Amino acid sequence: MQVSHALLSIVAFLQPLQQELLLFVAFWLALGAADEFAVDLCWIGLKLTGRARTGRVTQAQATAPLAGRAAVLIAAWQEADVIGHTIRHALAAWPQQDFTLYLGCYGNDSATVSAAMEAACGDPRIRLVIGEQAGPTTKADCLNRVYAALCGDESRYGRRYRSVVLHDAEDMVHPAELAVIDAALNRADFVQLPVRPEIQHDSPWSAGHYADEFAEAHAKALVVRDALGAAIPAAGVGCGFSRDMLARIAQRRGHGSGPFSAECLTEDYELGLLVRREGGKARFLRLRDDHGALVATRAYFPARLVDSVRQKSRWIHGIAFQGWDRLGWSSDIVDQWMALRDRRGPLTAVVLTCAYALVVLEALLWAARWTGIDVPAHDSPLLSILLTACVVSFAWRCAFRVLFTTGEYGIVEGLGALPRIIVANAIAILAGRRALVAYVRTLSGEAVHWEKTSHHDHPAMLMRASMQAASL
Repeated sequence: MQVSHALLSIVAFLQPLQQELLLFVAFWLALGAADEFAVDLCWIGLKLTGRARTGRVTQAQATAPLAGRAAVLIAAWQEADVIGHTIRHALAAWPQQDFTLYLGCYGNDSATVSAAMEAACGDPRIRLVIGEQAGPTTKADCLNRVYAALCGDESRYGRRYRSVVLHDAEDMVHPAELAVIDAALNRADFVQLPVRPEIQHDSPWSAGHYADEFAEAHAKALVVRDALGAAIPAAGVGCGFSRDMLARIAQRRGHGSGPFSAECLTEDYELGLLVRREGGKARFLRLRDDHGALVATRAYFPARLVDSVRQKSRWIHGIAFQGWDRLGWSSDIVDQWMALRDRRGPLTAVVLTCAYALVVLEALLWAARWTGIDVPAHDSPLLSILLTACVVSFAWRCAFRVLFTTGEYGIVEGLGALPRIIVANAIAILAGRRALVAYVRTLSGEAVHWEKTSHHDHPAMLMRASMQAASL
C-alpha cells in the first residue's frame, strides 16, 4: 500500500515536469527548425537559379603565376608528428614559387623545430620563426610573432606581400589554393575556401561526425551566407587576407600587438568578421578541380570523444560567449541572423539535454502505465502542432544531412550520418556544459585557457602509402 502511494506521488511529480519539458523542448526545436528551413529555402533558391553551382578551376588557372607574393602563416606547438608532412606536401603541391611559408615555433619545442628543419631541407620558401617566449602561449600570440617577423622581412627586403594565408600544422593543402585565393583577392579582401575533414575508418563516430557537419556547413550554410552578403567567419585554415586588410585590422588592435587577438579562443573566427567591420568584402568560394576534387583544406579531426568535446567547447566558448562580449551585435539584419546562428551553441546544449531527459521521463511514465497506474495525457493543440513540426523537421534535417554527406563522401558515409546525429548531439551537450563552466571561471577573473588539439596522423601519409601500394 505504501509502495503504491509512493509510486503515485512520483508519477504525480513526473507528469507535470514531463509536460513542461515537452513544451520547452518542442518550442525551441521548432524555432530552430524554422531557422534551418529558412537557410534551406535560400539554398534551394540559389540552386534553382544556378547561383549555388560549384565552380571549376582548370589546370591552367591552378598553375597560373601569382599576381603578388603570398605569405602562409602556421603556428606550431608540439606538432613534430605532422609538421614535416605539411611542409613537404605544400612545397610539392603548390606549383608557384612566389610564396613564403612562415612557421612559428618555440625554443622549448625542439622536436617540432627539428622536424620542420628536416622537411624544409634549406628551401628558401620556408621561414622559421622562433620566439623568445617559451611555449605554449596561445595560437594567436604565436601568429602575432610570425606576423611581426613578416613585417620585419618586408622592411628588410623592401617588398610587400600581396596576401596572407592561414593554415594549421596538420593541414593538407590543395594545389590550386594559392592561385584561387590570389585571383579572388582582386575583388575581395578576405577569401575562405572549404574545409574537408578526412574519413578515419578507426573512428567512424567521433571523427565521422565532423565530416557530416562540415559537408553541410561548407556546401550550404556558407554558400547562403556568401550569397546574402553576410560577414564570413574565417576557419583559420584555407583562408586568405589581403595584406592591406590585415594591416588595417592590426592597426585597429593597436599597441603593435598584431592582427590576432591573444585573448580570444577563436581568433580566426573573429578575424573574418572584423573584415566586415573594416568595410572590407569577404567571399566563400566553393570550386572543384579538373579531377572533380574539392579545392579545400583536408585534415584529420579528433578521433576520440574527449578530444572532440575539448575542441568544440573551445569553439563554443570563443564564438558564443566571447563573441557576444567582444563583438556585440551588428546593425545589419542579415549579420544579426548569422550571429544568432553562430552563438546558439549553449542554448542547443540545454535544449538537447532536456530532450534526452524527456526520453527518460517518457520511459518512466510508460513503465507506470504498464503497472496499471493511470497517467492521463494533457496535450494541448499548440503542443501537438509543435510536436508535429519537430517530427517533420527532423526527417527533413536527416534527409539534408544524408544528401550533403553523400555528395562529398559517398552513400555509405551518407547513411552513416544518420546514427552519427546522436554522437554529434552528445558532443554538443558535453561541450556546451564545459564551455559554460570555463566562461564562468573567466568572469571570476581566471585567465582564458587555450587547449590545443593533439595531432599524430596526416592525410598526406595515407596518400603516399596508397600511391606506393598502387605502384607495386
